[in-house]
Amino acid sequence: MGTVSSTDSQDFTYADVGATRDQGFCPPGFHPMNVRTRLGEGEEVFRRASDAVLTWEMHRAMGVGIDATADRAAPGVDVTVTLAGMIKAPCRVVWTVEEPRRAGWAYGTLPGHPETGEESFVVDRTGDGTVWLTVNAFSRAAKWYAKAGGPATRGFQHAYARRCGTVLRNLAAPGPESA
Repeated sequence: MGTVSSTDSQDFTYADVGATRDQGFCPPGFHPMNVRTRLGEGEEVFRRASDAVLTWEMHRAMGVGIDATADRAAPGVDVTVTLAGMIKAPCRVVWTVEEPRRAGWAYGTLPGHPETGEESFVVDRTGDGTVWLTVNAFSRAAKWYAKAGGPATRGFQHAYARRCGTVLRNLAAPGPESA
């Protein structure tokens, strides 16, 4: 299955809905982020990583709360991420991709999210068989506490993206039965 179209842009808190498909694009006034983590090698690692990203398993394994309207990422699925049991971040999936060597999705912010923008989580398997997670985003502060955090808020976002890679690498590691 190829790339699925983005959803209606109604309710999103930013104009460029779906723009994370182009890793080089960042709307004016937003901060870009691109974090790439090597997960391993081979079809099994790719399959496990893809499944963990598409079913919210990676996020849950990170210890964040995930409340989604579906068990799997798909355009139009609403997702609320809860951090530290206090900060609720409502989002909606804007696009997904499921191809033989690439799988993932992006969500955009909805009213009530501490940030405004979009973030994607894509697993890809390169020609040499290496499997990568790329977290690509553009954002800017929306709530007072995110604005007050300034560069520390962006540092947290980068740390979160790096942690996604670490957690997904562990989830995707080949099991003992494949050794």
